[in-house]
Amino acid sequence: MYRLLPMIKIESVRAVEFTHPTRRSVDAAGHSHPGPLGTGRQALLTIRSADGVEGHCFAPPQVVRPHVLNQFVRRVLVGGDALQRERLWADLEHWQRGSAGQLTDRAMGAVDAALHDLIGRTLGVPVWQLLGGYRDRIPAYGSTMCGDELEGGLSSPEEYADFALQLVEKGYKAIKLHTWMPPVRFAPDPGMDIKACTAVRKAVGPDIALMLDGYHEYSRTDALRIGRALEELDFTWYEEMMNEQSTSSYVWLAQQLHIPLLGPETLSGKHYARAEWVKAGASDILRAGVNGCGGIGPTMKVAHLAESFGMYCEIHGNGAPNLAVCGAIRNSRWYERGLLHPFLDYDEVPAHLNAIIDPMDSEGMVALPTGPGLGEQINFDYIARHTEATY
Repeated sequence: MYRLLPMIKIESVRAVEFTHPTRRSVDAAGHSHPGPLGTGRQALLTIRSADGVEGHCFAPPQVVRPHVLNQFVRRVLVGGDALQRERLWADLEHWQRGSAGQLTDRAMGAVDAALHDLIGRTLGVPVWQLLGGYRDRIPAYGSTMCGDELEGGLSSPEEYADFALQLVEKGYKAIKLHTWMPPVRFAPDPGMDIKACTAVRKAVGPDIALMLDGYHEYSRTDALRIGRALEELDFTWYEEMMNEQSTSSYVWLAQQLHIPLLGPETLSGKHYARAEWVKAGASDILRAGVNGCGGIGPTMKVAHLAESFGMYCEIHGNGAPNLAVCGAIRNSRWYERGLLHPFLDYDEVPAHLNAIIDPMDSEGMVALPTGPGLGEQINFDYIARHTEATY
């Protein structure tokens, strides 16, 4: 004898846009750097059930703006059963084609994460356990910000080396470098990238895993030059060094190098595009993240696709939804903790949270949250006091 779980009927979908203090600034190309204390803007997407339980996901305001919620999300979700999450996601994807690019993978990712949070909170179970519960802790790698021109920051190979030593002292057993990208005046520069990677390897020794997230517009020949240097330095992987829309370029590079190529990171197309990369032999390790891949569901599909081919799937980015996926799968070695910089304290709790989701111990391990849903401890009082729009 069996019984179905009772329906989790979706009553409403809303977003609130709020302000918060931040020391992060964004350059002309969209890369984060330290800056003076300023004001940031964030949105909290909330899906509420008829029983009064709410699921949440943070997102940039432009991703969950009113047009997206009114024209697509509410039409699909309101009145539906959150437990039929896969069907709701498929119905949303159906709207993508005719949305004139308005319903993005990132918007679908936020909705899917909030649905998972709602289900977990309703059942009183962490999402990572609902997804499979492979482990309750995972090693983190320290992921640096892009290089800059700030004295004492990440403006030289020597400063990268000094910062890498600081990260090792904190407990990190792996470090990923993001090197210099425009609008830094001398970027891109393969020689500088190689010097930074060399300095870091010399500083931390042979037992710390190192990775490079390369400037994503290098030519094939420049990417090959850097890749051969990374092989000599025994780097663990090489990531996004060329435009990922050119799958053939990655196939070409993979045929020239022994170092594992990781990708695609930012390529649109969700799990479908990543299946094409496997078929083409464009990468050795697959890459997917909840924000860019359309949600927790599609990211899990990428992980299982990779597993079927004996490949690792490394999850792109930090945050509660990505951490939940890391806890549910066995073919991911690391959790990406960052972005990190000498001038910023990653462990400082943001004003809109009561605790960070991913505290790390002295051994470089991050524990999966024990609370229901995605496990985020949201400061709803702060958000209410700083809300500037509700839609």
